[in-house]
Amino acid sequence: MTTGEKISEGRKKLGLTQQQFADELGVTRQAVSRWESDLAFPETDTLIKLSEMFGCSIDYLIKYNQGDGAEKKDAVHSGFNPFKWSYEYKSEKQVWGMPLVHINIGFGRRAHGFFSIGLISSGIFSLGLLSMGVFSLGLLSLGLVTLGQIALGGAAFGGIALGLLAFGGVAIGLISFGGLALGLFSCGGCSVGLFAVGGYANGNLVAIGDYAVGRIALGKSTAIGSELSVTAETFAELKEEAWRKMDGLPSFWRLFVDWCKHFAVKMMA
Repeated sequence: MTTGEKISEGRKKLGLTQQQFADELGVTRQAVSRWESDLAFPETDTLIKLSEMFGCSIDYLIKYNQGDGAEKKDAVHSGFNPFKWSYEYKSEKQVWGMPLVHINIGFGRRAHGFFSIGLISSGIFSLGLLSMGVFSLGLLSLGLVTLGQIALGGAAFGGIALGLLAFGGVAIGLISFGGLALGLFSCGGCSVGLFAVGGYANGNLVAIGDYAVGRIALGKSTAIGSELSVTAETFAELKEEAWRKMDGLPSFWRLFVDWCKHFAVKMMA
């Protein structure tokens, strides 16, 4: 028997019409009709409700040509649905109230587990087109450590990256590296921040680049600084004065100041 035939048989044993059955499950009558015709497949939550209503296992419902039997030991639900081009696997073992592994691939489906994979995915380690997790990889990715075309997180890597630490074509963050970088400390082709390093650098405090604008500006070819301007030609002469002005900044900027000195030496070489 197919899954649809088993649903139809179970409904009829309960003496319910398709509409009454749909009302019990909180779905439309058309959805029930499509299930029973094997044109569609119930979601995982619905399968659980069906198994409780029919008093059978989920395995019995999803497996063809099988009588009622015990659940698999290692999975709650595992199988490929040819009618919706979907696949789902959910491990029985749980971690922090989530399945250890949940793979749920298909339109409108969401994977949620310690390790999760799906078009929409959430968990601790998450992989999907839309991915949310502590460690997240996806086209649109959100989490503590994220990698994606658009990435938002504590540490973000992507075409467009936003985070405390951001790496990307466009990077915005406390510390950012990218083609266009904006941040407290930023490094990129076009860089804007309190401390900016790049081809074009605009730093409120320190700017280092081929073309640099800032309070203390060190530019390989051009430097426009309100307090000090240093170019490659004058670097040897004004280096110590530049270092003294940087060292005169508040001590909590020490790490960024040291980075700027390092980049300045490399750039002016």
